[in-house]
Formats: sequence, C-alpha cells, structure tokens
Amino acid sequence: MSKASLDERLVRATQAGLPLVTEPYAALAATLGVSEAQVIERFEAMLADRRVRRIGAVPNHYALGYTANGMSVWDVDDAEVDALGPRVGALPFVSHCYRRPRRLPEWPYNLFAMVHARSREAVEAKLAEIRALLGQALRAHDVLYSTRILKKTGLRLG
Repeated sequence: MSKASLDERLVRATQAGLPLVTEPYAALAATLGVSEAQVIERFEAMLADRRVRRIGAVPNHYALGYTANGMSVWDVDDAEVDALGPRVGALPFVSHCYRRPRRLPEWPYNLFAMVHARSREAVEAKLAEIRALLGQALRAHDVLYSTRILKKTGLRLG
C-alpha cells in the first residue's frame, strides 16, 4: 500500500475520532491491516507537513457549560494585523482566529476571533482583553453571538 493511500485511509478512519481504547494506534493498525509503527509514522509525517494540524481531544464546550459563544470581529490596522493576530489566537479563550479581507464599505473587519465563555458578561470581559492587546491598532470591533448550533463537526472526506 502506498504512503498516500495509507494516509487517506488513516484520515477517513479517524475523522470521527480515534478509537476509544487503551491503544488507539494499535486498533487502527489492526483495522487497516498495517503495523502500529506504520500508523504512528504516517501520523507523524502528516503532522510534520501540516496535512494534519493536531491530534487531540475536542471537548464539547456546550456540555462543559461554555454556552456564550461570540465571533468577535476587529478592524485592525493592516500594517499590524499580521503581528497582532497570532497573539489574539494564542489567548486561551480564543478557539479560532482568522485574518479575512474587508468588504468595504459595509464590513470593515479584517480579524476574526471566536470567544467562548459561560456567560455574555464573561465574553465581554474577554473582549476587553483583546481590545487591550490590540491597543492603538484597533479602529472598531463588534461581536456576533451564536444563537443555535447548525453543525458541530469538522471537515469530512466523502
């Protein structure tokens, strides 16, 4: 089996999660008819070249009580957004952070950051932290709160 073929089979086999057993890589290997060492080698290769960004637990933040979720949008000076964006993305309460093109004149925002908290008041406090971090580079911002979940999965290969 080629490396590319094994890589695709591994992604398809794990896109809904790793097997919930003591030795998940061994279980995958048995399912795919390869060695556990091959499974580990291929995941390491996909992590190294960024085809897979991470392997880890993905908690359900709603079940954990984090029900106030706001997509914060920020109008940040273009000369500073590339330096400031990673700092916003590194904050522990930000799950997603993106730079996006502005759609002037209606949409001046170029930095997006998803903030999770237990209440809207707590989200607002976290937004104040982002405002302070952005400092003089910030021109405007807003927050769009989630009202319901429409999809709660990542990309799935067909």
